[in-house]
Amino acid sequence: MINDTWQHWQALDRWLGGLADFWAVSPFITPTPAWSRHEPSLDAWLLALSDEECVHFEQSPDALADALPAGQDWARQRRELVALPSLAMDNRALPEKHAPGMPGRKREQAGWFAGAVQPMAGSVMDWCCGTGHLARTLAAASPVSVTGLEWQRRLVQRGNAMAQERGEPVSLWAQDVLDTTFPWPPVEQAVALHACGDLHRTLLSGAVEQTLDRLCLSPCCYHLTQADSPSWLSRRARDHGQSPRPDRHQRRLAVQEAVTASAGERRRNDRARLWRLGFDSLQRHVRGRDEYLPLPSMPRSVQKGDFAGFCAWAAGRKGLSLADDVDYAVWLASGERRHHATRRRELLWHLFRRPIELWLVLDYALFLEEQGYRVRLGTFCDRTLTPRNLLLDAVRDRRTPHAPRSHHENTPG
Repeated sequence: MINDTWQHWQALDRWLGGLADFWAVSPFITPTPAWSRHEPSLDAWLLALSDEECVHFEQSPDALADALPAGQDWARQRRELVALPSLAMDNRALPEKHAPGMPGRKREQAGWFAGAVQPMAGSVMDWCCGTGHLARTLAAASPVSVTGLEWQRRLVQRGNAMAQERGEPVSLWAQDVLDTTFPWPPVEQAVALHACGDLHRTLLSGAVEQTLDRLCLSPCCYHLTQADSPSWLSRRARDHGQSPRPDRHQRRLAVQEAVTASAGERRRNDRARLWRLGFDSLQRHVRGRDEYLPLPSMPRSVQKGDFAGFCAWAAGRKGLSLADDVDYAVWLASGERRHHATRRRELLWHLFRRPIELWLVLDYALFLEEQGYRVRLGTFCDRTLTPRNLLLDAVRDRRTPHAPRSHHENTPG
């Protein structure tokens, strides 16, 4: 385990930069990745894996890293690069009867997050709070008053009703937090559980600007940003990084993990991927261009149909004309073959999910350290509960000058 934030980020930056061929391009988009030609023995080993082995390695990337054939020393280095301390303490989840409408996993995630950030006291802001389940969990676990910000008014109304019913010190406000002119509430600390992309980046910058005493953040969906390739937040990463900043598709890799999906969800996902790959082969043939065409999410009505109906829908969305005599069985078989190969090649690709996520989050930690915060980075729960289990816990060093906060006399609205 690497304990120094800057050394850890540099090690990941070098490691990822030297292995970009393995992770920069998705095997789903590129049927034959360049690395498969440069590493034929590795590719052959992956393609020979059984379905049972695929399931095992999908659930345990560490086991895959250990099992790769000789000559892949980089995979063994991965274990140290992704090692983090556990910050989990006790589960402070609300009783099920006190969390109506909150799925069990979400309730447990909020409980472990609340336990990991203890002790906590004073005033807290829950960023992008939804109906305020985390806010209510914290209020039950700590001597705190919580202000929640959420842009959907119906969620705010529902959350306030629940808090008022139980007499909890929680108040939710309807607010678009991406509006950088809004007045921050008069709080000392901020929390965010699974805030996405620009939402958590805005929180990081705003917390520093407001000189909050503490920030507890579990980020998610790093690809949901307005910019395709946002700049590093920390000065050291901007000035000394050796690898190109990951683009939107590469940042999305960090969150492409579904350890919590049910067997039915996995079957539906496999069929959807097979259909998409079959159509991809068909559209390349029809267009005469060896180029991937991204498709939007599939409507439920299309999911319930057959492959031919899916191809008709996809072609319509892309303005393609398909001949009446298309042999859909041929292209479905192509999709099956590609799905077999893609699933196995993606195992290697997925080894880079956690390293890329840490590369991004360590930049956040460096940024906070540069702004006078002491930062803990670790996991707040087991990955079987959620693979998005990173926790940044930043406390402002009291020796850092406390700049005046702006807008604290107002209430968001």
